[in-house]
Amino acid sequence: MSRFLDAYLDIETTGLSFADDSITVIGIYLCNSSDSKFLQLVGEQITPENLIRALHNVQSIYTYNGRRFDLPFIHRAIGVDLESLFDHCDLMYTCWHNNLKGGFKSVEKQLKISRRLQDVDGFRAIQLWKHYKHYGNKKALEILLEYNREDVVNLKKLRERLKEYQQLGA
Repeated sequence: MSRFLDAYLDIETTGLSFADDSITVIGIYLCNSSDSKFLQLVGEQITPENLIRALHNVQSIYTYNGRRFDLPFIHRAIGVDLESLFDHCDLMYTCWHNNLKGGFKSVEKQLKISRRLQDVDGFRAIQLWKHYKHYGNKKALEILLEYNREDVVNLKKLRERLKEYQQLGA
């Protein structure tokens, strides 16, 4: 696979506290003009070495609210400062500049970006991880991973829609 230029990244966690909670999933969608690859680091796979290896050929990282949440959480949890290693674009601020307000799911609706899992949000993601860790519920893990996958893949769709939106002068 040739050199990737862009990575779309989203994390799932056990809660919102940088001090008390941990990362459960890091989803990464690697894309260039001709190819793409999706991968997830889950639980014990979330190490500095695995994350750096996953982002080996990346130039730019795209997130939604990543500047305030995902990247600082990763930095505090495993000591990798992605913002100092890569160009980073937090699409939330691009949305705000285009008068698209609200969380990621709200912006998806405004831009008509579809989502298969309608009943899963960040709080439900925390519950799914707990059901997997405490009860061995593999179906809960499958749903969590699919939710994270939709978040990450939809980041690329969001970036593409924002380009269209800006070209239309909306």
